[in-house]
Amino acid sequence: MKLIVGLGNPGDIYAGSRHNIGFSLIKALAKSHKILLKNDRAAFSLSGKGQIESQNIILAMPLTFMNLSGEAVKSLLKRHRILADDLLVVCDDLDLEFGRLKIRPGGSSGGHRGLESVIGSLNNTKFARLRIGIGRPLQSRNSAEYVLGNFTREEKKEIKQIIGRASECCLVWLKRGVTEAMNIFNGIGKYKILSSTTRKSQKVIVESDFLVKKFERGSE
Repeated sequence: MKLIVGLGNPGDIYAGSRHNIGFSLIKALAKSHKILLKNDRAAFSLSGKGQIESQNIILAMPLTFMNLSGEAVKSLLKRHRILADDLLVVCDDLDLEFGRLKIRPGGSSGGHRGLESVIGSLNNTKFARLRIGIGRPLQSRNSAEYVLGNFTREEKKEIKQIIGRASECCLVWLKRGVTEAMNIFNGIGKYKILSSTTRKSQKVIVESDFLVKKFERGSE
């Protein structure tokens, strides 16, 4: 069983904000893979169980506020007996160019309060995290106000493609692991169109599957 958690803040006032792009990704994955998200009060989250890429998976959105995300993640791991090695946390990142993806197998919080809470609650930095770049505001604008604000009209035109790439990244993580996901998606910015990324990631996966199946047939 694997767990993908998208970080964000609950409530209509925060819906669609930059800080809630992790929630947007979970909703997109749940919709495309027909996974129903339900209120799980024991784990302080909305979560749903299903299958993606032949993997048993739980998708979750903490209903705690961002700074307390770790409480929900810890409860989800304990409730479903999932190890940190099988956890992927998705969040926004001010220090990445808008639309750029960065997935890593572990590390510090990088100043992100949600990741900081997860690390603190688990007492562990060794879990995968996917950061989605939202870019930094102009110098005249407060960072806190910026992350809690909505995307601009121009940015909204690109969100669907960005969520699409991030979803693909999650699928590669599920099927092939974090190293393969890093090789394919890290460094891909907003100027790489979704179709190009799709072809590249699918090509790697299809070729890998073909070689594995060919080897298995030869061993029979």
